[in-house]
Amino acid sequence: MKTLKFGGTSVANAQNIQLVIEIVNQKAKTEKLAVVVSALSGITDTLIQAAQKAASKDESYKNSIEEIKQKHFDAIGQLVNQANQNQLLIKINNQINQLQTLLDGCFLLGELSPRTADAVAGFGELLSSQIIATALQQTLPNSNFKDSRELIKTNSNFGKAAVNFELTNQLIADYFNLNASQVVVLPGFIANDTDGNTTTLGRGGSDYTAAIIANGTKSESLEIWTDVNGMFTANPKIVKQAQPIESISYQEAMELSHFGAKVLYPPTIQPVLKSNIPIWIKNTFDSDAYGTLISNQNEVGTNPIKGISHIDNIALLTLEGSGMIGVAGSSKRLFEVLSQHSINVIFITQASSEHSICIGILNADADKAKQAIDNAFEIEIAQNKIDPCSVEKDLCIVALVGESMKNHQGISGKMFSTLGKNNVNIRAIAQGASERNISVVINEKDVKKALNTLHERFFEDNTKQLNLFVMGVGNVGEKFIDQIHQQKKFLKENLKINVRVIALSNSRKMVFDEEGVVLKDWKLAIENGATADANEFINRVKELNLRNSIFVDITANSDIASIYDQFLSQNIAVVTCNKIACSSQYDNYKNLKYLSRKYNAPFLFETNVGAGLPIIDTLKHLIASGDKVNRINAVLSGSLNFIFNNFSTDYNFHDVVKEAGVQGFTEPDPKIDLSGVDVARKILILIRESGYAMEMEDIENNCFLPDECMKTTNNDDFFASLIKHSGHFEQLLADAKAKESRLKFVASFDNGKASVGLQFIPKESPFYNLEGKDNIVEFYTDRYVDQPLIIKGAGAGAAVTASGIFADVIRIGNV
Repeated sequence: MKTLKFGGTSVANAQNIQLVIEIVNQKAKTEKLAVVVSALSGITDTLIQAAQKAASKDESYKNSIEEIKQKHFDAIGQLVNQANQNQLLIKINNQINQLQTLLDGCFLLGELSPRTADAVAGFGELLSSQIIATALQQTLPNSNFKDSRELIKTNSNFGKAAVNFELTNQLIADYFNLNASQVVVLPGFIANDTDGNTTTLGRGGSDYTAAIIANGTKSESLEIWTDVNGMFTANPKIVKQAQPIESISYQEAMELSHFGAKVLYPPTIQPVLKSNIPIWIKNTFDSDAYGTLISNQNEVGTNPIKGISHIDNIALLTLEGSGMIGVAGSSKRLFEVLSQHSINVIFITQASSEHSICIGILNADADKAKQAIDNAFEIEIAQNKIDPCSVEKDLCIVALVGESMKNHQGISGKMFSTLGKNNVNIRAIAQGASERNISVVINEKDVKKALNTLHERFFEDNTKQLNLFVMGVGNVGEKFIDQIHQQKKFLKENLKINVRVIALSNSRKMVFDEEGVVLKDWKLAIENGATADANEFINRVKELNLRNSIFVDITANSDIASIYDQFLSQNIAVVTCNKIACSSQYDNYKNLKYLSRKYNAPFLFETNVGAGLPIIDTLKHLIASGDKVNRINAVLSGSLNFIFNNFSTDYNFHDVVKEAGVQGFTEPDPKIDLSGVDVARKILILIRESGYAMEMEDIENNCFLPDECMKTTNNDDFFASLIKHSGHFEQLLADAKAKESRLKFVASFDNGKASVGLQFIPKESPFYNLEGKDNIVEFYTDRYVDQPLIIKGAGAGAAVTASGIFADVIRIGNV
């Protein structure tokens, strides 16, 4: 014999109940069944609300009765043949009349007693089970209905009655020993006390009913049929990568269900544990799926963690003071007063010094608990021996669960470091001596990030998910997105990095998608997005609070550069090709680096100098290894190098600058490049990364542009001035030819002084043969004295800049 339980969505409506009947028919071909069912979806809540309305003199409870009646009559109409309907309709109608009588009494008296509340709440299961039993008899005549209240006997603790197992087991055994039906349908959740009053077994009690029946009948197994493929490694609604657990021990299942795994009602396991009856968690809507087997067989696998679970709406109460040290009975008094006020303690931790004790309870009980504790320790508080009880609300408990954790070292360390890297602050820690679970209390706003981060660490083959928020989708931004789209599969398979673009923004529009923007359609998505708003963008990023979040700035906007601190201080990494932040005031630069270290949020800007060339990364390694940079010579502007390499007597200066802009080598305002400001920013960043404090004003800028060009305020006027002063540029070219040199815009740092400017480069210089848009940097250090360390390559262009940004993102993924 087997016991099956169908609840929640499995009996939500007639269509789902038809699936239940099919499953029961199939299984009844080979064995006898006891089938326990829950109320139709939403009915129990409606019943409780109707009772509360009636007790508060709200006549709308009558509407609730009609709603309940109609829902059950509709189910009968869809499930039961016309010939069998009349008798069932009369029976259901009579019971709804009984319900109305109870509620009318609540309305007249203006009160709702616990006994009446149980009687009302139990109608849902009573009604649904009779409908399902009648519908089943149409295809399986050898089946019948049995009222659970005649078999399960409890005390009179209404709301969550305790079962008298000795009497209950005897009644169940006697009934099923004499029962000849192949299938017996029973209502879950309800029972009777010794006086014949209806009692309930607590919310979720239909699981418990099924376990009691399974234990009483000594069933071969207990099957809990729900709407998911078993117990999962985490809540699949929060952790999309959660996986079904094939096998789990009774103890592990109890830990997970206690910590919020909604598939199973916590007390369910206790009755079947004693009889060693395995529990299967199955999916009504995917009956062929394997599901989860809960038994006393603990399979030893490679992963010691079986699941991650959590409890929301937790408050942390702390009682501390010197008056607790060495004083026997302090803990007893604390728990005693909580027990007297029916406050359930979910979490306990105490300092070894006995100076403080910390407990976790539900938010709803926090104020009542504080008042009770302060009253109990009133004398000690008045004498300043103990502080008044402190309360922190809106917290959450997260637990790692696994029977084999005790045999593996370092689980706690991995858990804490993983949370710490994502700026999830741990408020309290608890671990039982059995080492079956490790629990931490965190802020409720961090729960999604915490669960996903831990799941990624322990269950996803160490695949790291990076969540990108990209601002700026021009030439470079478009190439960046294309590169992510192209490499996404490679990164996941080879580097265990899963890159998702969560948000995109340009100057007009922005789009957010928590599941990740579909990159092949990103242009359409952003076009249909909301109006761009930098403040709203920042707020949305913070509100989502996703793990491994990275803000990617692909703009040249000073306003965007000024908000990096807001991201870094929230443990959100920043990757940028925007040079403004790192070349701003030195104090701001240092603050951004400080915030990056403090909040463990990478701040990477490789593309600030040399586009995709590994200049800054190489410099960082030199400094980290103990070397010291003494001198830097560099051509750092790919755009200026392109311009002066192509400027000739046959190709005038104005046209070359225009072409550089078309190819994406210059900034949107080309004057930034030609004025030397852009190169000055770059050398300043290298100087600062070398360990020197310097401001932009300290760099000597020998600008080669005429004053009139510099004073223009828009691009049209600027290009017109280049034509007007073409003779000035042609003279520079002629002077270079006369000296058998080439024009290069060079940045230098030596002996604490820096300059940028146009130079005539002789043939023997390594800068002379620098072609196209290439950059070159020479580092003279304590180790590279006579022959400098040289880095050379393409230093401009949308594709190489995008690849540099992408490389920084991958660096974060590899941390």
